[in-house]
Amino acid sequence: MSISMEGVFYFVFFYPLFMAFFWMIGAVIFFIRHERNAHRPPMLPEYPFISVVVPCHNEGREIEDTIRKLEANAWPDYEIVAVNDGSSDDTGKVLDRLAQRVNRLRVVHLDRNFGKAMALRAGAYVARGEYLMCIDADTRLDHYAMHWMMAHMLNGARVGAVTGNPRILNRGSLLSRIQIGEFSSIIGMVRRSQRDVGRVFTVSGCHVCFRRRALHEVGYWSAETVTEDIDISWKLQLHYWDVRYEPRALAWIVMPETLRGLWRQRLRWAQGGIEAALKYASLLQAWTKRRMWPVYVEYLIGAIWCYAWAATVLCWIGTQLLPESWPAAFAVASILPKWTGVILAFVCLLQFTVGLYLDNHYEKGIFRNMFWAIWYPAMYWMISAIATIVAIPRAIYFRGKVRYATWRSPERGVA
Repeated sequence: MSISMEGVFYFVFFYPLFMAFFWMIGAVIFFIRHERNAHRPPMLPEYPFISVVVPCHNEGREIEDTIRKLEANAWPDYEIVAVNDGSSDDTGKVLDRLAQRVNRLRVVHLDRNFGKAMALRAGAYVARGEYLMCIDADTRLDHYAMHWMMAHMLNGARVGAVTGNPRILNRGSLLSRIQIGEFSSIIGMVRRSQRDVGRVFTVSGCHVCFRRRALHEVGYWSAETVTEDIDISWKLQLHYWDVRYEPRALAWIVMPETLRGLWRQRLRWAQGGIEAALKYASLLQAWTKRRMWPVYVEYLIGAIWCYAWAATVLCWIGTQLLPESWPAAFAVASILPKWTGVILAFVCLLQFTVGLYLDNHYEKGIFRNMFWAIWYPAMYWMISAIATIVAIPRAIYFRGKVRYATWRSPERGVA
């Protein structure tokens, strides 16, 4: 292996190793500071009126369970605003039927599919509350999730959004079981460590609480972005609104159980991140925006890592197929795990152990999923890396060409 390719190889190896320790240390610090001694729902000085906005598109199979769960929530004073965004299935009929029985429920029908961002806007415009709890149509909100989120809102006047801790509801396949470990050991850890730094990359679009005044100040959700949650997170923080992570605010979500559904989800996530990075790059140059720099730099280095990983694999393939003519400067003799693989495997298991330990406080018995978590690096790293590689040119090509980023209901397993 040449010196140039050796440098790429060590970057591919050491970057995830460094970030794993960074996330573990940050998550443990966050747990000690904010989670360790408080597990009962907080007693609040007041319980203001909340509007729960539920955007829906072809969710006839899921929406009734979601509304029933919301109807039984422990928060004393709230309304449910369901927005039917041009569904082609029976979502509208199901919502109208539910509205006759559920007094808290109001239904808004849009005549065609405008996308999730516009559905959220429509819900926000007709909502009566100063605080908007936005959840996906397949999300079962925990009984006390709003209590935990509102504790931040009431204790911080500049808190613009509070994102919660999504948990996997469907567990019938290898893909869904692997995601249990991912949400604990990757997503949960990243959000904890990012909050230690001061800014988060994105809220969880499946359940997040907003302050209406903050949304109004930044112009609400952007209709042209494929991931409205990433975009609104950056908009709020660039306007000096605080975005917080509350791991005790739980919600149960249904995730894809097919490779095609998983690929579409990860491609959309990757494209949304690139769109935000391109859209707000010029604003981030200002010294006053410096608290967003760590999040931005981490994302850019992560994107570079994906291309470095792909280059290493391609050079290895070229070395094997063209051993005589392949340039020596780009020769890679082997990508099979050796001492590097042993170290990465050990650190990966350590990371999953820490993550599952932290979330075991909220989901008992989660350690039984450790066996499935070991498949994460082999499967999800590759899918996420390839999705990022594909998403960057897509985001650049479609930039400024899309007016409404319409959506379709993702492929999911059975809850």
